[in-house]
Amino acid sequence: MKILVRATNWVGDAVMSIPAIAALRSRWPQAEIAILGRPWVVELYRGQGYADRLIAFDHAGRHRGVVGRERLAAELRRERFDVAVLLQNAFEAAWLAWRAAIAERIGYARDARGFLLTRAILAPRRGEVPAHETYYYLELLRRVGWLERLENVERIELRVDSAAGERAETALRRAGARRGALRIALGPGAAYGSAKCWPPERFAALADRFIAEFDADVILFGTAAERGVAERITGGMRRHPVTLVGETSIGDLPALFHSCHLFIGNDSGAMHVAAAAGLPVVGIFGPTDPGGTQPVTPHFTLVRQPVSCSPCFLRQCPVDHRCMTRIAVDAVYSAARPWLAQSSGRSAARV
Repeated sequence: MKILVRATNWVGDAVMSIPAIAALRSRWPQAEIAILGRPWVVELYRGQGYADRLIAFDHAGRHRGVVGRERLAAELRRERFDVAVLLQNAFEAAWLAWRAAIAERIGYARDARGFLLTRAILAPRRGEVPAHETYYYLELLRRVGWLERLENVERIELRVDSAAGERAETALRRAGARRGALRIALGPGAAYGSAKCWPPERFAALADRFIAEFDADVILFGTAAERGVAERITGGMRRHPVTLVGETSIGDLPALFHSCHLFIGNDSGAMHVAAAAGLPVVGIFGPTDPGGTQPVTPHFTLVRQPVSCSPCFLRQCPVDHRCMTRIAVDAVYSAARPWLAQSSGRSAARV
């Protein structure tokens, strides 16, 4: 049997859907499983053992627009997949599976796409499954009959092999990180929108405090689009951090984070990758619901300032961004300090 899994688009969702992909692999160990996803998602899954093949959906290149979508459908049609499992909710995912002539098309009946699915599964209503998004993906398999019950998921893991670890260490040292130093990774961005972002000036003050009190290497991570945020942080600091903003790919992150001791950042894909790479995480939440999207790990501390308008799930705040601006530097520092106390004694051994 050949199974095509349509992965989610967002990095955080891609991490949170890993238990479902692993369960699918366990249910059909002899099947040939391919994952179709955006290039950055495919890169994240590479080498993880969840699939036999990874297929990049080059939405900005050869698969762009109507002609590009038809090209992708034709490419998939030639593969002769037996089943498509759609973890992504979009109409487009069902349309592609239909145009690819995949006989069995399984997914939630969302986005007016039910008529394109051969098994259109009703999405769980509030209270039917645990609130965390991980169970939303697992429930699809349970409702299809491929999973007996929903087991408690305590952690999600991304494996890091020794070669990737060595490449990460080389990149960190080249950027200025010191061997044996306490390394704190900061993720000040969020692709979803500015509403998720704690003010850069506070990241700067927090970073200065870590450097002064722990002699830590503070390492900034982010995409090329977040260079402006990184510059504001660097410009507001008394001592320069190590910066890898715009210098790494999603696939590089698990190994890079594994070479650090703590991640502090907004609710973002990087936060989920850091947790899955085994790093303790301090997550700063504002407009989103941590009950649904906090990282799946026992090594997590939530920082949140409850306000009446949160969670709003807006990309940009139309008011005064109070859910984030009311979070003080001291609050984040206090959340991080216990993790740093645990890490400082083993900093040299880890790196």
